[in-house]
Amino acid sequence: MYQQFFNISQKPFSSAPDPAFLYMSDGHREALAHLRYGLENDAGFVLLTGEVGAGKTTVCRCLLEQVPLDADIAFILNPKLTPLELLASICDELHIDYSRGAGGKELVDAINEFLLTAHAQGRHTVLIIDEAQNLGFEVLEQIRMLTNLETNERKLLQIIMLGQPELQEKLADPKLKQLAQRISARHHLGPLNKAETMAYVRHRLAVAGLSPEVFSDGSLKKLFSLSAGIPRLINMICDRALLAAYTKGIHRVDTRLLTAAAGEVSGRGEKSRVGSPPFSPWLVAAIMLVVCLAALTLLLRHSRSRQSASSVKPAASAVLELPKVGKDNKGDKNNAHLSFNLKYQAAEPFLSAVEWHDMEAAGRDKRAAMGDLLRLWGVSGFSPADKWGCQYAEKHGLRCLSAASGMAALRRLNRPVVLRLRGEQGRKSFVVLAADHGGWLDLRLAGRQWRV
Repeated sequence: MYQQFFNISQKPFSSAPDPAFLYMSDGHREALAHLRYGLENDAGFVLLTGEVGAGKTTVCRCLLEQVPLDADIAFILNPKLTPLELLASICDELHIDYSRGAGGKELVDAINEFLLTAHAQGRHTVLIIDEAQNLGFEVLEQIRMLTNLETNERKLLQIIMLGQPELQEKLADPKLKQLAQRISARHHLGPLNKAETMAYVRHRLAVAGLSPEVFSDGSLKKLFSLSAGIPRLINMICDRALLAAYTKGIHRVDTRLLTAAAGEVSGRGEKSRVGSPPFSPWLVAAIMLVVCLAALTLLLRHSRSRQSASSVKPAASAVLELPKVGKDNKGDKNNAHLSFNLKYQAAEPFLSAVEWHDMEAAGRDKRAAMGDLLRLWGVSGFSPADKWGCQYAEKHGLRCLSAASGMAALRRLNRPVVLRLRGEQGRKSFVVLAADHGGWLDLRLAGRQWRV
């Protein structure tokens, strides 16, 4: 609609993965390098994860354009299959003949025969599964069995799985331990940083034949905060902003116009932030929440009035440690995931005044609280010598960051945090808020658990 107004032949921010508009950030290039490693070096099993819209499919399409002539590719786009359907889909992709009504053994034998023939001809076969977070446990186990197809020299089938962070959580399940151990390379594709976001927009404008001045510097900086660097959201917001500029008869997008466009994209009005706003994993993972605990204050005071009063009052802040998302995330095998389920044993009864005193005293070592928090994320072995554990956390794909929010936001976030409490005499103490059960809070410290 706005192409004629801007004198261009195609939209610069179309959602279609047009190779002409491909922009490869450092993170995308690193992700592509991991996939090529799996393709060219008989790596066996390669894993690429990233949030919705981060560019996983774009990287995969780029990989497919570089496939060597001696490679056969089986590309599974719809992984919501049974194990038998998966095997049949692989046969279809590789043009392997099989009889109607064939069972699992017959299909595996047919695939194995194809792989052996390809190997004898100097060819190698690659199975690529997109949206792999939708795979069931039985299907994942079938994939593990396919990795057993090998000769004395090499694996006969290279497997590349693309998926959202939930895939990492699935693979961390003890039931899939054998499959997880076979992953030879993994990478998590994070969002673009501010500089990359600006370069991304200018690149697409240039390819379309538009001046980069169409978007002001201020609007591009605002775009990063509104989109959190997610390419798909960047495209949606910029496309809507150009449409808005057309309807207003202007050739430049300023900060106000961009913000209004973002509000339309999110459906929340001009002042809204988009991107499944503040609590989607890709945005939440980029912040460490400093939480205003007014609601928690009321809960604690209510508990104190029932239990002879305590000497501890919550301060107006808390600290949340969350996984890092960014190009410097190297895909560590212990990389934490945001979508885990919290499981707890029954907590102790509501606190007495003595227990409040004990908790306050125990919580004076913030490093102990940090250790408890890391254990909730599945990270053990924390050394108290690391200040706040941030150095240790970074070794395991986690990072300490900060921003402001409220207690209601913390409840929607549904992630464990370290609360900073302050006694009546101003003494600070720290405790882990592991869960909010509606009527009471689950607090943890030094192996103990309290209900508040």
